[in-house]
Amino acid sequence: MRKETILITGAGTGFGKNIAFRLAEMGYDVIAGVEVMSQVSALEQEVREKDLEIRLEQLDVTNPKDREKAWGWDIDILVNNAGIKEGGSLVDIPEENLRRQIEVNAIAPMILTKEFARKMVKNKKGRIVFVSSISGLATNPFSGPYAASKFAVEAFANTLRTELREFKVEVATINPGPYLTGFNDREFETWKNWDDDPADRVFDYEKLAFPLPQFDPDELTEPAIAVILGETTAYRNVIPEKMIPMIKEKMAALWEMETDEKLGKRHSEVQQSYKAKPGMKA
Repeated sequence: MRKETILITGAGTGFGKNIAFRLAEMGYDVIAGVEVMSQVSALEQEVREKDLEIRLEQLDVTNPKDREKAWGWDIDILVNNAGIKEGGSLVDIPEENLRRQIEVNAIAPMILTKEFARKMVKNKKGRIVFVSSISGLATNPFSGPYAASKFAVEAFANTLRTELREFKVEVATINPGPYLTGFNDREFETWKNWDDDPADRVFDYEKLAFPLPQFDPDELTEPAIAVILGETTAYRNVIPEKMIPMIKEKMAALWEMETDEKLGKRHSEVQQSYKAKPGMKA
């Protein structure tokens, strides 16, 4: 029986890379989409060293020409994994950075998915997996733009799930918690590249860090692969599962919040970022 062909975007580093390599080890036909050619060259050497077969393709999801090229590939499963994380308060982050956050994480994967979904509808089969985040379900201070992009992904994915059911196209989300890949800690370094006047900022980002303990990224790979291959029928997949009660509690708390609650006092979640140190392990 033919193994499925799986396209993974953002496969140059982190989750995407780990998942691509593991699926290749399992014998699947993997197309690893990476943003820039320099990543392609580096990965080619690693693929040879591991004696794997992975098709490496430059795929900047925000580039219309790259997306058009990708639509010509014959795939069974699309994994929308590419993403960036812009840290900081909405009141401080420059407009260009805000737009870039939403463009990469929300608009680009929506457009990329569109044509692949149409092909799957025609074929009456296929699977689309969105790598969202727990930040698509609940927010944290200084990650607002990132959360907004993932909330958008959640809305798009769930709508697509209902629309494509009659055509036998599956849609699922993976919602990773904080994992120690460097992704979260780099979020709190993006301010160093802002084109703004630091004196105008409301917050001092030299004093802030990612507030949550982070898990071993190797623990994510196998549960994520189970979602990608359809080995679980759950639509929403929070990983690790032990974070589910906390996320549900934060979502439910929205119904009880008041706008004037403790005005003038720093929120405990903001204070966590002042107390945290980069790279805290769970």
